[in-house]
Amino acid sequence: MTKRPKDDDRGADQVFELEAGVRQLKEDLSADATVNQAIGMMLALGRVTPDKGQAVLHDVAQHTHLKPARVAELVVLWARTGEIPAEIRAELEEALDRHGPTQIPGSLPPESA
Repeated sequence: MTKRPKDDDRGADQVFELEAGVRQLKEDLSADATVNQAIGMMLALGRVTPDKGQAVLHDVAQHTHLKPARVAELVVLWARTGEIPAEIRAELEEALDRHGPTQIPGSLPPESA
């Protein structure tokens, strides 16, 4: 039994859709990895929980009108190069102040120092 041209077209369309889906999944995984790396930096810099680290990224994104994934890219790039746009850095510092701990773990409370 020979395939009709319409069957071949449908098969090609399905392959194209599947390839597009695979590309999108790869992009999503890469973006997730970058966001997770940036959250890890928030944990180290601000001594916050992972949930608060994610909240910091979202706060910075909201205040700078960027997507959280873009903020994460800039934060990870900052870790590698030491450079970050001044506006992002200022918002990051403010967000870490808002979400960060009132005391650094392991330090003495302010009244005992």
